[in-house]
Amino acid sequence: MFSKDIYVSRRKRLLGLMQETGAEGNRGIAIFLGNVEAPQNYRGNDYKFRQESSFLYFWGIDEPGFAAVLDLDSGDEVLYGNDVDIDDIIWMGPQPTVASKGLLTGVERTAPYLGFFEAVRNAAEKGRPVHFLPPSRYYNTMMLAKLLGSTDEDVRRTDVLTAGGGTKTASLTLTKAVISLRLIKEACEIEEIDKACEIGYLMHTAAREACRPGVKEQDIVGIMEGVTISKGWGVSFTTILSQNGETLHNHRHDQIITPGRMLLIDAGAESNTHYASDFTRTLPCSGKFTQKQRDIYDIVADCNELAFQLAAPGLTYREIHIAAAARMLDGLKALGLVTGRIDDMVNEGIAGLFMPHGLGHNMGIDVHDMEDLGEDLVGYDDDQTRAPQLGLGSLRMARRLKPGHVITDEPGIYFVPALISKWKSEGTDKGMVDYAKVEKYLDFGGIRLEDDILITDDGCRRLGPHRLPIKAEDVENSMS
Repeated sequence: MFSKDIYVSRRKRLLGLMQETGAEGNRGIAIFLGNVEAPQNYRGNDYKFRQESSFLYFWGIDEPGFAAVLDLDSGDEVLYGNDVDIDDIIWMGPQPTVASKGLLTGVERTAPYLGFFEAVRNAAEKGRPVHFLPPSRYYNTMMLAKLLGSTDEDVRRTDVLTAGGGTKTASLTLTKAVISLRLIKEACEIEEIDKACEIGYLMHTAAREACRPGVKEQDIVGIMEGVTISKGWGVSFTTILSQNGETLHNHRHDQIITPGRMLLIDAGAESNTHYASDFTRTLPCSGKFTQKQRDIYDIVADCNELAFQLAAPGLTYREIHIAAAARMLDGLKALGLVTGRIDDMVNEGIAGLFMPHGLGHNMGIDVHDMEDLGEDLVGYDDDQTRAPQLGLGSLRMARRLKPGHVITDEPGIYFVPALISKWKSEGTDKGMVDYAKVEKYLDFGGIRLEDDILITDDGCRRLGPHRLPIKAEDVENSMS
C-alpha cells in the first residue's frame, strides 16, 4: 500500500473528472466492488487472493470482502467491509478493524459490507445514476447483475457502455475517467514496476541458467516461478515457456530441452503491490544459434531496438508497429522469403503472416493494463480505429504516446504451419511470399523478444535496473 495521500489524490482527481461530465445535482454514485475469495475445488481451499485492480488503485486495500461508494455530487466516500468475529480470529488471529484500514487509505466513513448493496439499491430507486466498471470476476458480475436488475452478459460487456451510468451496462464516463488516470503512471508506480522488472530479470536469468539439453520444460518453469514468490507476489500471468514458439500462448511444459531447438520464454512477475513486469527471450537450446536461427533472431532483435529508438511523446504506437513491420519485411526480403516493395507489403499486411500479434500493450497493475475495461478504450485514442489486417489488427496499444505511458516492446517472427498453408491456398499474400523458401521453415518455431519501456519527456527508457541479454552473441556468451 502507498501512503494515504496517494489514494486521496487519485479519488479527488476521479471525482473532478466525473463532475466535469455529469449534470450537477444528479451525477449519481461511482461504485467499486472488490474481489472475494474464490474456491479452487471446495470452499476454504481458495485460489491465491488477487484484488480487483481498479479497487486497489483507488482504495488501496488488498484484502477480500471490501467495496466502496464515491458520491459524485457531495464527494462523500464510504468504505464497506466486515470486522472479524471470534471464528475469524481463531483461524486468522486478531485483525485490524475496517475503520483503521479505511484511515490508511484516507477514508473516514466505513460501514458493514452488506451496507454497500443497500446504498446502491437506494441510489437506483431514487433515480440516481449508478456508475460501475465492467467486472472481470464472475462473482462480481453476478452480484452486480442481481443488484442492478441486469444480466451477467450485459454487466460484463465492454463493447456497449452507457455514457450517463444508471442503466444495466457499465458506465462509459467512469471507464474513460479511470483509464485516463491509470494510463499515466505516477512516480510511486514506476518505482514498483522497476521492482517487478528486477524480479523478472532474476526469473529469466534463472531460466537461462537452467536451459540445458535433457532438462524438462516444467522444471524450468518451477525454478522461475519460485523466484517470483521468493521476491514478490508471484507471476503476473501464466508463464509461456515452450520449444514450440510458433504457438503464441503455449502453456504446455511437458517437453525435454532438445539440442537444435529454441526455447521461447514469455514470463513476468508482480511486485508485492501487484505491479507487473513482462519479458520475453528466445534461447538456443544448444547454447548456440544455428545460422538459420541467427538470421531470423537478428531481424527480431533489430525490430526491438528500432521500436525502442522511435518510442517518444507525440508518435503513435501504431506508427511504431508499422515501422517495425517494415523493418521486419526488409530483413525477410534479404533472406528471400518475401518479395516486392516494402511499402506495398506493409500496406497489404504481409507482416501479419510472420507476426500475427501487435508490437505491444499497456502495462501497470495489470500486465495487460485495464484490458478488462475494453481493449479499444484502453489502447486506442478517440480518433483511431482498429485495422482489419492480421497483426496490426491485434495491436493492443495504438495511442499517441505521452510521458508516463508504460508499454511493452515485443516484436516476433513465427512460422505457423497452419497459417502458412491457409495463406498459400487462399492467395492472401498476393504473390509477395515465396512459399518454396518459407516452407523450409515449417519446423523452425518462433522468436519473440520483449522489453518493458516507460515513455519519458524526451523519449523512453527500459524499465528495471538491468536488461536481459538480447544480442545473439550476448545470449550465447551468457549460456556458455
